[in-house]
Amino acid sequence: MTRAIKIYTILIIVLAVSAAIGFLLMKGSFSNLVPETDLAVPDWLLALANAGIMLVLYGGLGLLGLFLARKLGFADIWDEKVTNKRRFLIPAIVGIIIGIIFIAVDLVVSRYHSLGQLPHPQFPASIFASIVAGIGEEIIFRLFFISFWVWLISYVILRKRGQDTMFWIVTFFSALVFAIGHIPSVMLLYGLDTVGEIPVPLMIEIILLNGILSFFCADYFRKYGFLAAVSIHFWADVVWHIIWGAIN
Repeated sequence: MTRAIKIYTILIIVLAVSAAIGFLLMKGSFSNLVPETDLAVPDWLLALANAGIMLVLYGGLGLLGLFLARKLGFADIWDEKVTNKRRFLIPAIVGIIIGIIFIAVDLVVSRYHSLGQLPHPQFPASIFASIVAGIGEEIIFRLFFISFWVWLISYVILRKRGQDTMFWIVTFFSALVFAIGHIPSVMLLYGLDTVGEIPVPLMIEIILLNGILSFFCADYFRKYGFLAAVSIHFWADVVWHIIWGAIN
């Protein structure tokens, strides 16, 4: 087993465990994030099922993305040419700055609609939510989504032409899908029944903030590897969800 696969395996295990713990904490401390069910299934079994999804679905898609990223010449998950400063330190600083931007934008935008500031998972659920988002969302929207579509279009269809241009086009759509994917949770947090109930300023905020995060994560993923993207996302959530969520 290569170092890259070992590191990836550790990330998937951390993701699965965090997803299970986070599910149980959400049920207890932030129940509106977890839809009620009429099925007589114990919470611990649902948590295990959630972990299983992470192991199988996310793990499988991520492995495919890892393979395709290598074919495209992206930095490996533990690329020897990438220093730890670029892999961890700089992405952490970028993530912290993005988290601060999230806070500032939300403070301003919340003045222009009646729903108030975006809610956050309660501590300590916010810790596991941040881990799941930092690893899981980066697997789906960067490692798999970007690698697959750039490979399919530029490597296969265009026969290894226009990869740089296609990377940014795919990154744009990745950011858009990533932002849209957060709309259901926003509706749950605010208790809204339809997308049309989301105020326009809030919708702009959702797309803008998630877009900013997506573009930075995508760029660092290609240049410095998957761990750099995870670092940016995680530290942005540390500031946004864990710290700000605890004091706000």
